[in-house]
Amino acid sequence: MTDSNKSATALRALQVMETLADAGRPISVWEVAEGIGVDRSTAYRMLMTLLEAGYVTRDASLKNYQLGYKLLSLTRNLLNENDRSNLVAEALARVSSRTGESVHYCVLDRDATVLVQRVKGTQLVAVDFQIGDRSPLHCTSIGKAILAYQDTRMVEEVIAQGLPKVAVKTVVDADRLRKELEKIRIQGYAFDDREFHDEMRCVAVPVFEKNGAVHSGISLSGPASRYTIAKLDQLRQETAEAARELSRRLGHLP
Repeated sequence: MTDSNKSATALRALQVMETLADAGRPISVWEVAEGIGVDRSTAYRMLMTLLEAGYVTRDASLKNYQLGYKLLSLTRNLLNENDRSNLVAEALARVSSRTGESVHYCVLDRDATVLVQRVKGTQLVAVDFQIGDRSPLHCTSIGKAILAYQDTRMVEEVIAQGLPKVAVKTVVDADRLRKELEKIRIQGYAFDDREFHDEMRCVAVPVFEKNGAVHSGISLSGPASRYTIAKLDQLRQETAEAARELSRRLGHLP
């Protein structure tokens, strides 16, 4: 049954922009049509509408399209400096200065986490994530650290969407994931032991809001050769201390 409160046209326009973003290069109408599962004429009309609105640009050949910079005007308030982002920046800098590692602050965005702030460390051998990168919930330390504090309904929705195996140690069994999330909720942190990438380990700690909810967290990632389990535990202690202080400054009372 179709939901009368939703606009299929608006959803399709968003799918067009997501397809252009995923491509990372100018692409043709045919590629857009294939990406959103429609015919060429429908894709062309959507592109022309977005082009006129300024959210899509067309190259000199008039055949290929990519996202326009107008999109930045929609996101500036998400990433601009404010009291919260300043507090986050201080917490990340604190962890980075004590560990020499790059530190990330990610937020929950529906079925994934998004990296919104970062402080680069001094380590020469590191994992380099970028602002805007999205990560799955079931196989990353930050995803699990946040998911563990969501309600049962959301956890089951994530499981129902499937737990794809993306690395050698990805947890793909639903019961095992449920048990791990319960453990994370009790201990207050999450590890990723080569679950997202075969040669990477990560640690993450949730950040609590004033009302006790968890929508974000702090994480560190590095090559498995350097990020041993003992190293993860050391980093976890530094990260947990900074996350607790950040949560307190955001108004959370344990």
